[in-house]
Amino acid sequence: QAQLAESGGGLVQAGGSLRLSCAASGVIFSINDMGWYRQRPGTERELVASINRGGDTEYGDSVKGRFTISVDNAEKTGYLQMINLKPEDTAVYYCSAEVGIDLIGSTWYGWGQGTQVTVSS
Repeated sequence: QAQLAESGGGLVQAGGSLRLSCAASGVIFSINDMGWYRQRPGTERELVASINRGGDTEYGDSVKGRFTISVDNAEKTGYLQMINLKPEDTAVYYCSAEVGIDLIGSTWYGWGQGTQVTVSS
């Protein structure tokens, strides 16, 4: 069974940086697409960043210029590099991905359990 697991969250001061990781495990041949989402208390989950198999990226307006999404297929891990963090970035961050699970085009899609990011003023 394919699984995703986030790590790297924590407490950081405003203006600081964090790098989140999303490790895919199981029989994984490739990460086709990955997205990072976040959810703040009382809000809906929102898209932060996404990347497709061709390397095309998209970012939410509030994080453009500060966050960078990437995937290392050799390690079967995706990353979200966050710089110049702001208190409003405080949220639980989730990764989602479509992964290839064989060589004939079968895919799996799922979510990790989330990692807490807290940015203090």
